[in-house]
Amino acid sequence: MQAEIITIGDEILIGQIVDTNSAFISKALNKIGVSVYQITSVQDDKAHILEALKNANSRSQLVLLTGGLGPTKDDITKHTLCEYFGDSLIENKGVLEHIEFLFKKYLTTPISDMNRLQALVPSRAEVLHNAYGTAPGIWMENEGTVFVSMPGVPFEMKGLMENEVIPKVRGQFKRPHILHKTLMTYGMGESAIAEKIADWENELPKTIKLAYLPSLGRVRLRLSTTGTDKEALTAAIDAEVKKLYPLIGDIIYGEEEDQSIEASVAKLLTDKKYTLSTAESFTGGKISSSLTALPGASKYFKGTLVSYATATKIETLGVPEALVSQCSVVSAEVACAMATNVKELLHTDFAIATTGNAGPEKGDSQAPIGTVFIAIATPKGTFAQQFTMGNHRERIVQKSVNKAFELLQKEIINF
Repeated sequence: MQAEIITIGDEILIGQIVDTNSAFISKALNKIGVSVYQITSVQDDKAHILEALKNANSRSQLVLLTGGLGPTKDDITKHTLCEYFGDSLIENKGVLEHIEFLFKKYLTTPISDMNRLQALVPSRAEVLHNAYGTAPGIWMENEGTVFVSMPGVPFEMKGLMENEVIPKVRGQFKRPHILHKTLMTYGMGESAIAEKIADWENELPKTIKLAYLPSLGRVRLRLSTTGTDKEALTAAIDAEVKKLYPLIGDIIYGEEEDQSIEASVAKLLTDKKYTLSTAESFTGGKISSSLTALPGASKYFKGTLVSYATATKIETLGVPEALVSQCSVVSAEVACAMATNVKELLHTDFAIATTGNAGPEKGDSQAPIGTVFIAIATPKGTFAQQFTMGNHRERIVQKSVNKAFELLQKEIINF
């Protein structure tokens, strides 16, 4: 089964916002056996939207639109759908009651006639309840193709996809199984991995596809297959994964689809009932924010000290000034002192510390740009490793965050 996604809004095309909706929708559809053929972004322009609808109708059984359902004049999706389907707008009593309820319970501004216009929907549409906003989802059909229109606000779209759209797609369409297994690797580049597993890859069955997904110090290997017998598909992929472990098992740190390394670390800490703290310099709190973005982080994460300035490392974190003068603020010794001290300060089992030069200026250290030290404090002691992360500031920071989690994960597994 084939689907297409159309995102509507000038703000996407001028780069004002990033289209995260398409990624979410694609993943949600793929999990239920729907293959996304194309993603199209169009302007807030009736002719452009009509052309996109016509093209999608000719190719796909399911078309999902996001955006253009607001109450203002530039929100033209409903009107355009009416023109495409030869329909007209009518007021939906249930939608109007929901809008009035939201304003009464959650908003301090009075409801206006413009807000009430959100209750207008195409007369032949099936309304999908939007529990989190005033614009309803719209489900319409034309010549065997289903069109679903949703708000562009991400949390509203996600609610509609999970509670309304996916259940209806499951019930209406016969779909194959699309099965993926993703192996997460760290510490080896894409080409090096490809060389090590070349013979294995050459012997893969034609029904199984391998994709390399590199990203800043980590490479995900995704095995994919499609068919009607889910048990047979699972057995086939599992058999190939079993052959892969003897080749690169030392760099594989997870198999769960969509699980990041920080989620893997969080699970390890939770399962083993260990606690963690961090002392971050050039990473600026990105390690801790990655952890606190996960539900349940309070079970294992005690806190962080973002000691960006050298003075903060000395005065607040307790790194000896003599150590900084003797070894440089960007050094293994200072990284170890930071990790040890924050571990003691916050009474945790493990700690991560980062110090480095992310550029573009050298700052308080003469270490070359890209020089990074990451320290891990464990119940048995503290160690630090040096890395060279290139010369691009954002990449230096993100690669270091990934490497810090990799080092910590190894220690927790081996502890």
